[in-house]
Amino acid sequence: MSEQTTFPRWIPLLGGLLGSTTCGLLLYAFSVFIKPLQAQFGWSVMDVALAYAIICLIFGLMTFPAGRLSDKFGPRNVVLIGGIIMAAGFFLVSTITPPAKEIVAAALAPNADAAAKAALQAVNQKPLWLLYLFYGVIAGFGGGCVYLPPIATAPKWWPDRRALATGFTVVGLGLGSFIMAPLAVSMINSPDIGNGSALPVFKYVGIAMFILVVIAAFCLKVPPAGWKPAGWNPPAPAGGAGAAKATRDYTYEETKKTPQFWLLWVAYFCGSFAGLMVIGLLAAHGIDAMTAAYKTLNSVTTVPADEVKKIAMAAAGAPSVLAIFNALVRVLIGPIADKLGGTKVIFVTLFTLQVAAMLVLFPVGKSAVLLAVCAALIGWNYGAMFTLFPATTLQYFGASAQGSNYGLLFTAWGVAGFAGVFSGGYLRGLTGSYLTPFVVSAVLVAVAVIILATMKAPEKKHA
Repeated sequence: MSEQTTFPRWIPLLGGLLGSTTCGLLLYAFSVFIKPLQAQFGWSVMDVALAYAIICLIFGLMTFPAGRLSDKFGPRNVVLIGGIIMAAGFFLVSTITPPAKEIVAAALAPNADAAAKAALQAVNQKPLWLLYLFYGVIAGFGGGCVYLPPIATAPKWWPDRRALATGFTVVGLGLGSFIMAPLAVSMINSPDIGNGSALPVFKYVGIAMFILVVIAAFCLKVPPAGWKPAGWNPPAPAGGAGAAKATRDYTYEETKKTPQFWLLWVAYFCGSFAGLMVIGLLAAHGIDAMTAAYKTLNSVTTVPADEVKKIAMAAAGAPSVLAIFNALVRVLIGPIADKLGGTKVIFVTLFTLQVAAMLVLFPVGKSAVLLAVCAALIGWNYGAMFTLFPATTLQYFGASAQGSNYGLLFTAWGVAGFAGVFSGGYLRGLTGSYLTPFVVSAVLVAVAVIILATMKAPEKKHA
């Protein structure tokens, strides 16, 4: 018996868990960096948010070629090389040199003149572009290579529990952000590590990313052709013995020509737009809202330094709670989808709840508890997408071209990340409030509800 046939099938799940955890560290706690980077470099919310928008775009677009490369060269090679690139890009952010504190303080002072602002801008162009290059482009490129191969590989080892396997390989996205948000805040606030700076976080977490992705890569292997779990046989198709030859999987070329695929793409875009906008702005929204509430309650114009730290930690709790529910649902929703054999009702229900959550997110920001509850609901609904969309792609088009099909579908996440995060930062800067971005997100999710409620599955392909 070959090594591949005796390979424990839970190991690729571990590889997916570790790989997606590094992607969670990379992506889903970025909102906690906004305020520290603003304070250290004097950048605007839009400047910093653009870095997150770029990484979402690059990350999402890279999943398609990563799926193709994984099919050709194997998931282990793609994840290993991509992971090293991702960790290097994240680490390199720590090497960016900030402007002198005096220049930043002069430009950010309430009575700052044009000369002070121009002086800051003159020395800040290179650091900003380096942030975009290291974090957005390099780390995003590597992250896209890490994310997709386990999603295409693990279900091949679990044909009896495909949705569950998919959910397990992406659960680390939520786990990574659950770890990263409080860890980053504590490191930033620690006098011995960050002392108010976010840069050391990129250094130490970048090293941790490297270790995780190397382990993840060596956990990945493709089963031999025709492999199936011991004692398991594929369910007989409806229609009797002859039905097995009556239909076949869609090819990649056939899949991308169906209207259902592109309707799924639009729905994925809408749901991702809302989720990523919230993740990118959630902690900053909480800090602003809680700070304003503190000033009103205590009739002060300046918040004491100790209270500023407490508010930052309280606001960081919301992304952490979002991450917990984001992670839990990815595994829990899989068995439900496997049992029901479809995802339409689940999708419509969760996306309808997401519309409501987006609409109440702004007013609950001043309460750490209510913000966390709302974040939990948003994380639950958002995280479910990453199990349900791959499961729906499998259900509609079959497993033969799943790597290419889902790789192309996932580009919707990347485009949504760029559009959602950039729009969020722009609308926040334009209006001075987070209300408009959250309302726009609710409208986009409502569009997804309509699409998913009215869409019908494509006709089966005849063999």
